[in-house]
Order: sequence, then C-alpha cells, then structure tokens
Amino acid sequence: MSILVKNITRLYGAQKALDNISFEVPKGEILGFLGPNGAGKSTMMKIITTFIPPSEGEVKVCGYDIISDSMEVRKKVGYLPEHNPLYLDMYVREYLGFIAGLHHMKQKDKRIKEMVDLTGLGQEQHKKIGALSKGYRQRVGLAQALIHNPEVLILDEPTSGLDPNQLVDIRNLIKNIGKEKTVMFSTHIMQEVEAVCDRVIIINKGKIVAEGLSGELGREKNSGYSISVEFDKDISRGALSQIEGVKRVDKTGENSWELFTDSKEDIRPAVFRFAVNQQLTVLTISRNEKNLETVFRDVTRKS
Repeated sequence: MSILVKNITRLYGAQKALDNISFEVPKGEILGFLGPNGAGKSTMMKIITTFIPPSEGEVKVCGYDIISDSMEVRKKVGYLPEHNPLYLDMYVREYLGFIAGLHHMKQKDKRIKEMVDLTGLGQEQHKKIGALSKGYRQRVGLAQALIHNPEVLILDEPTSGLDPNQLVDIRNLIKNIGKEKTVMFSTHIMQEVEAVCDRVIIINKGKIVAEGLSGELGREKNSGYSISVEFDKDISRGALSQIEGVKRVDKTGENSWELFTDSKEDIRPAVFRFAVNQQLTVLTISRNEKNLETVFRDVTRKS
C-alpha cells in the first residue's frame, strides 16, 4: 500500500480540521482528493508529506511511518503545494540543480535533462523562473517534485489559475506520470477528476462524505436526479417544496430553481401541473442526471 491513513484527526486549537479520517491508496492509483474550501484537503496532504504532525492517528507511506521514519517518507514522496514555492531569481536549470543537490543525487545533469523533457520545459529551461507564465511555473514545480524519482506524488491543486490550454497540458502530464507512480491530487475542476482519476474521495468539514471509483461514483450515489426549471416570475421555495416527489429545492437564478428528487419517476409532469395551478409559464425545464459534480454538491451541502 503506497499510502495508509488511519483514524487521523488534526486540531488547530479548538477547531477540528480533520475528524477521524481513514483511507488507503494502493500503488499505481491516481486518487482525486476533493472538497470545498476549508474542508481539510491541504491539511491532510501536509500530514502525509510530514510538513505537520497529526493530533491523533497514524499515516504510513510505502510502509514508513510519517513520525518515526519521516526522512524515509520524504525520500518516497514528491510534493507540489497549493502555493508553488519557487525561487523566482533562479534560472530553471539552476533551480532543478539546487533541488537535485538537496536530494544528494548522482548524475544530476542527466536527471535534470529528463525532467526538462518530461515536463516540456525545453524552450524555457534557460529563463529565470520569475519570467515564466504560471503554467510553466507549475511545470517547474512538477519537475522539482519528480526529480528524485519518488514513488508517491502529492499535488495540491496543481491546475489552479491555469488557462484552458495550460490545464490540458498539465492534466495530460499528470495522467502520464500516473502510469508509473501513485498520485494523489486535489482540485475543484470535476472534469479534470473524471478525465484523470481512478478513484475519488470527497471530504467536507474534516470528514469523508463520499468515496468510490471515479467513473462510478455518480451512478453509485444515483438514488435520484434533479430538474432545472425557470419560470416567468418568482415563486416561493415553500410552494415548490410541495410538488410531489421534490425532496430539496435550490434557487439558481432570479426565477430559476433546481428541484431534487429521490423518485424513479419523471417529476416534470408534476412541475408542469404545478405551474398551471400557480399561473406560471415554464420558460425552460431539463432533467439532470447525477454526475461527479452533482454528487459533490449534494454530499457537501448535506453534510
């Protein structure tokens, strides 16, 4: 097992950032670690990478305990934090050489060339890091995380702030890296998770609220669906809640709503009947089957 997390709790004063979390990541898996802001994602990643200790519980990486064998864990892990800490006045190759030296690597020049080629830094390798775009700075961050050839790669929102072209490039790079290494990364982009990850864990308020295979999580949680509807004028949430089969109502616009149901039957006819009775005109109506994004919204709101 590449990562073993057992009953981890982390306190910041009286605040519980993580609350008795347990999960495993087998060798060769790409795990998407999801959650809203403040859910505890970065805290969990900092614990796994030995930056901070847990208040309670146990974590092992490649069989090594993060407390008693922290130096061995660091040899096994490559880490790209959410805020990529780079020396902006250093040149790309100079910086990678510095990182390789920290790892006491032999044949540094050969390894630097491999990382430059792998991360697509060839045309930028002789520039100062401060002169690079955010996309290329992320590539430098990935190169430093990979240069010592770790078995486990921990990436905290590696595509945050990237434009669509940069996002696709970094996404493909992570997918290729995942063919040989265990990867755990956090993101808010659900399409990215569906395209890259083998499995997904969703946490909220320090607790795991959903877990499953990326392609199946929506179907596993698919005990219902939602209806998006827009009327020609406003109507109260309470009135919409009275529609047969509706379990929850969310306002999504001035006169638009999302109606959630656990029913296996199509509730759109009931919505139309409601509109007629209330003298409303239905401007748009559509049925939304559950996908990873709707599961994410559902479990984080409920919890």
